[in-house]
Amino acid sequence: MSTSVEKIKERLGIEEVISSYIKLEKTGKNLKGKCPFHNEKTASFFVSPERGGYYCFGCNAKGDIFTFVEQFEGLDFMGSLKLLAERAGVKLEFDRNTEIHKSEKEKLFAIMEESTDFFEQELKRSKEAQDYLKNRGINLETIKSFRIGFIPNEWRVLYNHLKTKKYNDSDIEKAGLVKRPEAIDGAEQKSPYDRFRGRIIFPISDSSGRVIAFSGRILVDDQKSAKYINSPDTVLYNKSTVLYGIDKAKSDIRIKNYSILVEGQMDLVLSHQAGIRNTVAVSGTALSDTLTSRDNIVNNLGVVKRLSNNIILAFDSDKAGKKAAMRSATIALGLGMDVKIAEVEGGKDPADLVKEDPELWKNVLRNSKPVIQSVLDDVLSQKLDPRKLPQALRDNVFPFITPLTGAMEKAHYIRLIKERTGLSEESIISDLKTVEALQKSEVKEVRAVELVQVMTTRLDSISRKLFGLLLYLEKNTVKDFEVENIKKNLETVVGIERFSDLIRHSDVSRDELLLESEIFYGKVEDDKNWHNKIKGDLDELLVNFEEDIIRQEFAEIMAKLALAEKDKDEAKAGEFIKKCQELSIRISQLSKRK
Repeated sequence: MSTSVEKIKERLGIEEVISSYIKLEKTGKNLKGKCPFHNEKTASFFVSPERGGYYCFGCNAKGDIFTFVEQFEGLDFMGSLKLLAERAGVKLEFDRNTEIHKSEKEKLFAIMEESTDFFEQELKRSKEAQDYLKNRGINLETIKSFRIGFIPNEWRVLYNHLKTKKYNDSDIEKAGLVKRPEAIDGAEQKSPYDRFRGRIIFPISDSSGRVIAFSGRILVDDQKSAKYINSPDTVLYNKSTVLYGIDKAKSDIRIKNYSILVEGQMDLVLSHQAGIRNTVAVSGTALSDTLTSRDNIVNNLGVVKRLSNNIILAFDSDKAGKKAAMRSATIALGLGMDVKIAEVEGGKDPADLVKEDPELWKNVLRNSKPVIQSVLDDVLSQKLDPRKLPQALRDNVFPFITPLTGAMEKAHYIRLIKERTGLSEESIISDLKTVEALQKSEVKEVRAVELVQVMTTRLDSISRKLFGLLLYLEKNTVKDFEVENIKKNLETVVGIERFSDLIRHSDVSRDELLLESEIFYGKVEDDKNWHNKIKGDLDELLVNFEEDIIRQEFAEIMAKLALAEKDKDEAKAGEFIKKCQELSIRISQLSKRK
């Protein structure tokens, strides 16, 4: 019987899947487009319908439909499997209550789903919570769509419910749902207690729609508790890798070719309710200024950028909101995005506007300004002493101009500043060059570091698949595959220390990696075609693994070269250039083995 993976591939061609994310053009038997995984002007990303794979000649990204969705959406294998299965209309063939629980992550996903159901039922029992949401302007359809819930102000109501479902304390704690009281003077430790109590609950989902965290707003303000509390970082949830509402907004972002970033959950759900569904929120999450997280997963704005390069920031009009908007704009510009600012005035937020009249919110978005124009307006509104104006421009406006690559665009803003301030064009250009010089060395260093991060992400993906397959072959004692010899060769490639780290990591994630391989390859078959498929996959993974190890070393040397050039250390720079040349030759030799 075909595995779920094979059935999905039979129903979804790689051209169909990838073209729903990026624009592809025919080139002979293949298709090409601009790579979504790195910035490029000339298309170097190729898709082969015949082979069911893709390859980028610019950053060497490669894989099948599952790998593409993982990389593009920032998901793990199980997330991409769920998303593509739903799209293909394939029912996943495993028992959620038994086999899937071999994976720790899937146990935690099950706990989060059970908790979400519990919160939804508790909301139906609480008239006070229902009245609060109604008064905020949220209708029943929106409550159901976003699975908004409630938890009573009791110490262990969720904990006790999960215990009746046979979940253990350790897993409930790992899911971030309970806290453990500290033992005092050696006294016996009490039972864990609920992290969320007396709060409206907003589930936070990953890109595939799986609940990974919660954000809770206090229902009755006791003047002591925080207005909002959020799940801590867990195995499932990293604050910098998801934005609230991304699972519901991604399709509209792709279609409309721009996203809207708001601050709070209420802002988001009411924006969606008003029909503005390309909206995501930072609340309960954290924007990051790098492309990948510490766990080598694409960060939140990185995912949004892949959907569209255009973004509107619509934060609150208070001082904190403006500060958050500027930080977010800096991060988005650093990722190469086109940023606008929507100014919400009068001390209101988007949720207030939607409740009053959805057209007010739509007008704010219509009147959004490019970030440079917005910060210039803000500086000039302060009516500064003319002697202080140039410094204010250097501090607040010019840092947003220097990243621009188009000469015409830069000239436009120089002219605009001249017209609105009365400063000479010469002085504006001079100050702009000063700011640019300060940023230049930093940019080169940051790009070198990001190259290392991109390579680490790809290597992590390949090593997961490789070690998962080796675990699969080991467990099933498949003939013709000498796993121990393969491991010895891998140790030679990466070195003893790094190989030990990889083995230790695969042991920690053993159940998860094995589950992925079992789902992907199905039951062991005594069939020549099945053996050839396994051998082909293993050979390809081994070559890709070795190549990417060398490419990562190349990226690390490039980062060191950037630092040496910054410090004007010619001797070290020369050594690094020579090492890069040696690694380039090795990469070329490996490429010929494919």
